[in-house]
Formats: sequence, C-alpha cells, structure tokens
Amino acid sequence: MSGGLYSMNSRDFDKTLDLTKVKPYGDTMNDGKVQLSFTLPVSCGAEAIEAAKQLLRAMGLDNPQVVFYRELTPGFTFFNCYGSLLHTVDFTSIRVPKVESTVMDMHQADEFIRENVGRKLVMVGASTGTDAHTVGIDAIMNMKGYAGHYGLERYEMIEALNMGSQVLNEEIIAKAMEINADAILVSQTVTQKDVHIKNCVEFIEMMEAEGLRERMIVICGGPRITHELARELGFDAGFGINTYAEDVASFVAQEYVRRHK
Repeated sequence: MSGGLYSMNSRDFDKTLDLTKVKPYGDTMNDGKVQLSFTLPVSCGAEAIEAAKQLLRAMGLDNPQVVFYRELTPGFTFFNCYGSLLHTVDFTSIRVPKVESTVMDMHQADEFIRENVGRKLVMVGASTGTDAHTVGIDAIMNMKGYAGHYGLERYEMIEALNMGSQVLNEEIIAKAMEINADAILVSQTVTQKDVHIKNCVEFIEMMEAEGLRERMIVICGGPRITHELARELGFDAGFGINTYAEDVASFVAQEYVRRHK
C-alpha cells in the first residue's frame, strides 16, 4: 500500500505527531481508547455496573462502557470495560535510566571476552530467598536458553553455575566466594507484597558486610525488575521483560573490562 501510515517508517511517523501530547488510540489517532479489566468486591447487578463506570470516570476515562461482566463468586464481580482516556503524556520529557552497554550476540561476546579478558568469566545465578520460580534464571543461564536466545551455559568464554530456586542469599554469596565468581545473577519472580525488594536489600547488605560488593558485579532480573529499581537497591544493573542472555553477558563482559582497565 502506498501513502498513509503504511508507507512511513517509525522515525518519519514520529515527526508527524505531537509527541508532547501522547495518548492511546484504538480506531482513530488520539481517540484515547483503552481497555481495562478488574474485579470489584460487590455483588453482580446494575449497581455493580454503575460502580465500575464511576470508577472509570474517576480514572479520567470518558464514555465508560462495561462490555462484559460476570460474578466470580458471591460478592465479587469481574468486569471488562472500555473508555476514552482524557489524559496525555509529554513523551519528549521522559528520561529512563538504561543499562549502558552494547548488546553483542553469543559469538561476539565470546570474542570480546577472549580478546579483552583472556579467560572465562565466572557467573553464578539463582532465584534467591523464598522464590521457587526458575523460569527467569533458566532462560538466562541454561544452555538451551529461551525463544532462540542461547543461555550463558552455551557461551565458550563464560563459566555459568545455575543454583536453581529458593537459594538463601548467604548460600549464593558463599558459592560465589568459593568459585571466585566475577558476577552474581539474582532472579526475582515472586513480588507479592514487595518481597523481592526486601530480599534484594538483604542480599546487598550481606555483600557489603562481606566486603564483596565492589569485587563482584551483581545483577538482578525478573518481570518486575527495571534497571532503575535495581540501581536504587544497590545492584549494578537490572534486567526485566524482553531481555535475554546476550543482554546480561554483554553488560557483565563490558563492565568487567571497564573496572579492570
């Protein structure tokens, strides 16, 4: 198709928009259309629908519509809703802290380590605290990796040790000391009541108490982890959704070289 939206690349398209007033769109640009799902602790009925609509208006949504609702159990009703968002954001003013490294693929990372370090980098990782989920740490470390992105165990110039789940902070720190690790990877999937924050703070405090904080590169990852949060908690970097082994390997390799120039 020629002309219109389909002929523009992303940069050209951005130039046609007022990025100081960005809002969602559904059918028409800037119509503000959004979809929300939520549960209210009220009985199913007309009053429940009106309560949902009033909440949508309070959120800044015009023309709120409840398109589906169902009683989950007595006294609790689930809603699917639509509305038009009135608010906008100034996209040009947004500044987000990001991991400062150039992402390399597995072969590039191996070559970088071989040329600039001259030995294998040693990394130990685990889901620490009470976290029993290994999907995140496995995606990063296991040889098969995830979604076509090989894990650290497949890298020729990385010695990767995956300790699994529910590993106490003191245990992963002790293992890191035992094998003289260059980096520790902490995975946090369970985040209810901010348990991941408490666990990460305790981890950093233990590292500092052992005098290891500056000796090792420490990374935190998980679906609710951002680089900004990880830095606030005392880690060197944070990796959240849509990040893979090459993101971690690239950062650790480049950070190690930076520290040992």
